[in-house]
Amino acid sequence: MELRIFTEPQQGATYDDLLAVAQAAESLGFGAFFRSDHYLGMGTDGLPGPSDAWTTLAGLARDTETIRLGTMMTSATFRHPGVLAIQVANVDQMSGGRIELGIGAGWFEAEHTQYGIPFPSTKERFDRFSEQLAVITGLWRTPLGERYDFAGEHYTLTDSLALPKPVQDPHPPVLIGGLGKKRTPALAARYADEFNLPFVSLETTRDQFARVRAACTEIGRDPDELIWSNALVVCVGRDEAEIARRAGRIGREVAELRENGLAGTPAEVVEKINAYAAAGAQRIYLQVLDLADLEHLELIATEVMPHLAKTER
Repeated sequence: MELRIFTEPQQGATYDDLLAVAQAAESLGFGAFFRSDHYLGMGTDGLPGPSDAWTTLAGLARDTETIRLGTMMTSATFRHPGVLAIQVANVDQMSGGRIELGIGAGWFEAEHTQYGIPFPSTKERFDRFSEQLAVITGLWRTPLGERYDFAGEHYTLTDSLALPKPVQDPHPPVLIGGLGKKRTPALAARYADEFNLPFVSLETTRDQFARVRAACTEIGRDPDELIWSNALVVCVGRDEAEIARRAGRIGREVAELRENGLAGTPAEVVEKINAYAAAGAQRIYLQVLDLADLEHLELIATEVMPHLAKTER
């Protein structure tokens, strides 16, 4: 089981805050550092203000050395697919091939209206998301010297040079997630290298993994080609007082976190992560909400990570 760090900088973080967490995660042996792609905080005053995911990942690509970096999830409403393909390829080059693209249809209407970003209907967002996946992977997979064309309802590319190319071949891993019962599994089966479920129960994990596996089988793809993962908020303490202190700092109740996240003593958290492994998860993204608490990461690395069950990849 691989543990990765997942942050929500729209809740209030500077680049230096993110860098400190990314470098700590790197030195402690976590598998990756991911950040959300949002332009508006939720339930906070939002200070110091939002940061752009691909701008900060470009900086982290140069300010880290070995840890993998990515988004969970880039909103398809924010950028044209050709532009996003260029950005991700550039950052992949800057990192020496350590970038992963988590991408979704977009859902948070308020951040769109506050920054003048169009927010279409759910159906249109998924239609655009589907075309973006086709365009981005199509540009990356086009052999050097050949041209790429795409004619969709929302995007048209004509005689594209399909440059630049990312370092990773055929392209950086693409992460898709969500709970949709039809379109999400179909898109994951066709385009995803990893399927992720955010903040859901073991039962929901088993059910949705099964839908995506069935969608893979339906198109003749081996489901074991995908990586299967969950994202869960984390709050670990050596005793009840430390657990309560960490929960309080992120504005959550301990009982609720124990029910819906990875909260408790290291032994409790190991047991729950292993239960997700038994449900099919191969990676867990630990949603870290207090970016100043680097001791939290050290505790997880030393008291949780070494005791996890081994999973096939």
